[in-house]
Amino acid sequence: MLDKIFGNHLTDLSSALSRTTQRQSLLTTNLANVNVPGYKRKDIDFHSALVDEMGGPTQALLDQKDAQAQAQSDSVSLRADGNNVDIEREMTGIAETDLRYQTLTEMTTQYFSQLKNVIREGK
Repeated sequence: MLDKIFGNHLTDLSSALSRTTQRQSLLTTNLANVNVPGYKRKDIDFHSALVDEMGGPTQALLDQKDAQAQAQSDSVSLRADGNNVDIEREMTGIAETDLRYQTLTEMTTQYFSQLKNVIREGK
């Protein structure tokens, strides 16, 4: 129903915000488990999701890419206890994801502001 009223733009923004929130959650979980022996970091590829939203691969292909990236990450351990969380990498990812989220929320705000302007007929 919302797609008919607002078009695909709102759905795309919502999906991007959701994926960004999901990534932020994974990165903070990685930081929380930095001292857990054998813990393997988790992440998702935001760029693959963006390509998907632009009419690229299917969700199944995105899930497969995420699984491959996870398997590659799992095969590398930075420490003798098997944990592969790198604090600097996680903090960089969190900062990047935060900036992405801020940009997306600004885009969403602008979208609704423009919609409000159209409803008011430019007044």
